Amino acid sequence: MNVYIQLAYLIASVLFIIGIKKMNKTSDARGGNMISSIGMLIAILATVVQVEAISLIDIFICMIIGSAIGLYTAYKVEMTQMPEMVALFNGFGGLASVFVSISDYWLKSQEHVINIDIITVISIMLSVFIGGITFTGSMIAWGKLSGKVNGNAIIFKGQHPLNLVLFIVSVVLSVLAVIYQADYIYIIILTVVSFILGVLVVIPIGGADMPVVISLLNSYSGMAACTTGFVLNNNVLIVAGALVGASGIILTNIMCKAMNRSLVSVLLGGFGATNTSGGGAAGSEIVVKEVGVEEAAMLFDSASSVIVVPGYGMAVAQAQHIIKELMEQCEKRNIDFRFAIHPVAGRMPGHMNVLLAESNVPYDKLIEMDDINDDFPNTDIVFVVGANDVVNPAARTNPQSPIYGMPILNADKARTVIVSKRSMGKGYAGVENELFGYPNCLMLFGDAKQTITKVVGEMKDM
Repeated sequence: MNVYIQLAYLIASVLFIIGIKKMNKTSDARGGNMISSIGMLIAILATVVQVEAISLIDIFICMIIGSAIGLYTAYKVEMTQMPEMVALFNGFGGLASVFVSISDYWLKSQEHVINIDIITVISIMLSVFIGGITFTGSMIAWGKLSGKVNGNAIIFKGQHPLNLVLFIVSVVLSVLAVIYQADYIYIIILTVVSFILGVLVVIPIGGADMPVVISLLNSYSGMAACTTGFVLNNNVLIVAGALVGASGIILTNIMCKAMNRSLVSVLLGGFGATNTSGGGAAGSEIVVKEVGVEEAAMLFDSASSVIVVPGYGMAVAQAQHIIKELMEQCEKRNIDFRFAIHPVAGRMPGHMNVLLAESNVPYDKLIEMDDINDDFPNTDIVFVVGANDVVNPAARTNPQSPIYGMPILNADKARTVIVSKRSMGKGYAGVENELFGYPNCLMLFGDAKQTITKVVGEMKDM
C-alpha cells in the first residue's frame, strides 16, 4: 500500500509543477490551475486512505464543508476584493500548519515519546513559528486591504528592538522545547509569541508595499507547509510547500527590484507613514490643466496610439469593464491600444492583470514595464487610470524624494497625458506627483468609471 501512496504523491507533485509552469501564460492559466487542483485532489485522497484513527465519514464531512465555503467565496467575492482574499487564504494556511504541528507535538507528549528525533522537533518549532507569523501577519494585511485596519504604516518607538527581542525569545523557546520534549508549555508560548510578532512585522508596512507583503506571506505559508511536511513525514506536503515558498521568494525579490527597495527596507516599514515635503513639488506650486469629457473624447478620436496605465484607483472604481469598451472604440478607429503594467501596481502581485483579464482584455495587450517604456515618447495619449507613484517623474529627477530610484513608467514622455483621478490626493508614498503639473498633462477629475463611461458615450456619438 505504501508504494501506491508514494506513487500517488509523486504524480501529485508532478502535476503541481506542470500546473505552475502553465500559469506562465494567461491563455494556459486556467488549465494550469485545473491541473494543480487535480494534483491536490490526488494528494488528499492518498492521504485520507492512510487514516486509521479518525472515521472517513468525519473527514469527508469536513472536506464537503470546506469545499462549500471555498465555492461560496469563489462566486461571492468580487475581483476587486481578490488581494484581501489572497491574504486571508495565506493566513489560513499558516494557521493550519500551527494546528497540525501543535497537535502532533501534544500527541507525542501524551504518548510519552520523550526522545523525538531532533529534526522532527526543529520542524515542529519552525512550523509553529513561521505559521504563527503568517497567520496574524496575513490577518493584518487582510484588514489593511479591506479597510478594517488603518492602511498607513504604524510606527512606534522601540518597535524594531521589540521585534528582535521576540525573535530571540522564540529561538530560546525552541531550544527549550528540544531539551525538554515532554513539556509542551514551550510550544504554546512560542505560538503566542509568533502571533504577536506577526502583527508587529506587518503593521509598519504601508499600503504601497502591500504587493510585496502579500507575496512574502504567500512564501511564508509555503515554508510553513513544507516544515509541516517534515513533521508528518509527508513527501507531497514537503514538495508543495517548497514550490510555494520558493516561488513566493522569487516573486518578492522581483517586486522589490521593481520598487528599487530591499526586502529589509520593506520589512522595516514606515514607507508612506508621514507626508514628505521633499518628495516633489509642493501642492501650491502645481498648476494643473483640466480636461472635460468632450475634449477627452476628441483627443482619443484623433489619436493614432494610446497606452493605458492602470492602478489601484481603477480597481476601487471597478472601471476595468468600461476601459475595455474604450479600447473597443479606439480599435474601431484603427488606434493602437495597449496597457502598460507596472510590477507593483495595485495591492497584490498581478493585480492589474487579474482585473483586466476579468473584462476579457486580450493578454497580448498587457505589456510589462521594461518592454513598453521606450514606446512612450512615440505615443499620442497615455491614459493614467488610478495610478500615481508608478508614473511620478520625481522617481527619476528628485534625489530627495522617498521614491527616488524606483523604476517607473515613462508616461510623462508621451505627447499627451490624461490622468483620470478623483482629486489631487497623494499616492501611498505621501508625495506630490510632479507629472500633474507638466504642460503635456491634462487632469480628468471624477470617478473613473463614470467619467470614462461619458467619454465612451461621446466617442460613440461621433
